[in-house]
Amino acid sequence: MMSAVRAQHEARVFALQRSYNAIPAGEQVRLAKSTTNLFRPRNAATRPGLDVRDLTHVLDVDPVGLTCEVEGMTTYEDLVDATLAVGCMPLVVPQLKTITIGGAVTGLGIESTSFRNGLPHESVLELDILTGAGEVVTATPDGEAADLFAAFANSYGSLGYATRLKIQLQRVHRYVHLRHIRYTSLEAIQAAIVQVCADQFYDGESVDFVDGVVFSADESYLVLGSWTDSAPYTSDYTGQQIYYRSIQERREDYLTVRDYLWRWDTDWFWCSRAMLVQNPTFRRFVPKKYLRSDVYGKIVRFEDRHGWYTALERRRGEPEKERVVQDVEVPVERTAEFMRWFLENVPIEPIWLCPIRLRDSGPGARTWPLYPMDPEQLYVNIGFWSKAPIEPGRQDGDVNRDIERVVTELGGHKSLYSDAYYQEDAFWELYGGEQYDVVKKRWDPDGRLPDLYEKAVGRQ
Repeated sequence: MMSAVRAQHEARVFALQRSYNAIPAGEQVRLAKSTTNLFRPRNAATRPGLDVRDLTHVLDVDPVGLTCEVEGMTTYEDLVDATLAVGCMPLVVPQLKTITIGGAVTGLGIESTSFRNGLPHESVLELDILTGAGEVVTATPDGEAADLFAAFANSYGSLGYATRLKIQLQRVHRYVHLRHIRYTSLEAIQAAIVQVCADQFYDGESVDFVDGVVFSADESYLVLGSWTDSAPYTSDYTGQQIYYRSIQERREDYLTVRDYLWRWDTDWFWCSRAMLVQNPTFRRFVPKKYLRSDVYGKIVRFEDRHGWYTALERRRGEPEKERVVQDVEVPVERTAEFMRWFLENVPIEPIWLCPIRLRDSGPGARTWPLYPMDPEQLYVNIGFWSKAPIEPGRQDGDVNRDIERVVTELGGHKSLYSDAYYQEDAFWELYGGEQYDVVKKRWDPDGRLPDLYEKAVGRQ
């Protein structure tokens, strides 16, 4: 007999298919949802979209088998609440609370466990996908839809939408012990990343989490986290204290597992500076419930629509600015080279570092055609999120184009959640064009969903 939870899920999926069927034949299908963590503008929709807003439920958590079944629009905040309640967490928990599990799998998500656990889609055991043909297909690594399973990662909804995912979990401890290791050169932190990720051990203690921050060419830090079941104290960065500043101020720290997972969300890394909430006087009067990345994101999207602050800057005589909100991956051996170029050419700091390696490696390793990474290679994700002035003789987009060129020259890729400027031939060479085309024709034969280039560069 079908359980009540399963029956309710099936009813929500049926309603989704009904929403799909209500869109006139021949029209492209887009999502209708209330939240987004994409930072590229989209062309305005003129028709109702595919309503996925009800697919927000955790269906089952198995703390013995270490698996979880969850609907695609469930946020990691809700997913983590459900799994921590039984002593578990997903293998990779992206940094922001309102990133959805479906979004992280069909896009890309990383965090400080990625040096050993890879990307969120690598811990997926199976998923149900509403395809462009309007069918719900169960995709697994070795089943009839294995091609769709492999191509779903980095497809950004251009091949379908995940209605249900079964993912692997890991057990947690109560606390995370943090050590902040300072380096005075980019080459030194690059070498340290290689060593720590190889050993998974540092100065007598195992290393379970690795990320870092570059404040300047001669001041950068690795933040090494280790599981522990006891802590002499715990810090709280959900209110007046600001997490990223503690990295410079303290040699070590202790956080509860929940506060560690969401340490970056309170101040959206450091991007809350632009909303003035890092000013101690102002911050004191902001309720904690508003110190969240999704609140800041709404402010940014309001500004994108109305341009009030941009107009104010223009009246003040300030230069026009280009949005530079990107995450790129480069081979670890080229990290210092890229960082030096970036710091000399793009006036943005701090910068986030997060080492990443695919979980599968060696001969026969599973491949992900839309975001091809060498399974033998350690990469470093480099994140920078701000604006840069448009210099005389330059135009909006030029800084991003320069970044794309340099990342490609260094053998890297960039995530597609934000602005992209690639020429179409170059784009498909980087993002699995031939294999994508085969999968697209099989699972979306009428082109009901915008293709990946239309979405990432054409802003559909």
